Amino acid sequence: MDNPFESPKTPPEISSGELTPEAKQMAMLSHLLGALFGFLVPLIIWLLQKEKHSFVDDQGKEALNFQLTVLIGYIATTAIGVVLSCVTFGVSSLLPLVVWVAQLVLGIIACTKANAGEAYRYPINIRFIQ
Repeated sequence: MDNPFESPKTPPEISSGELTPEAKQMAMLSHLLGALFGFLVPLIIWLLQKEKHSFVDDQGKEALNFQLTVLIGYIATTAIGVVLSCVTFGVSSLLPLVVWVAQLVLGIIACTKANAGEAYRYPINIRFIQ
């Protein structure tokens, strides 16, 4: 069984000649809308478009896996924030803000790469869907 925490060595090679503008757009939207709205949009795009093009299948899974990883990050940092608030008598943790900024910045980077027809791999990603 593959290790879900291990990142693939290199993104799959997909020549730009076989990419349609629609495939690039769907891959781009799965990253961008995932960064803005969470895992639901990449899930819908991936389920509806994965059969049409391998690039959308690959990038849709990548975006969905990242958004699920971010969801775990939000849960963990919120729990840590609650504990810190109890220990520090009300001083809240800014850790969820760090997760949000990372989600937004990495989502925008992935969006621009996908729009250029390049497969993107997030630096922190648990691969739930392979």
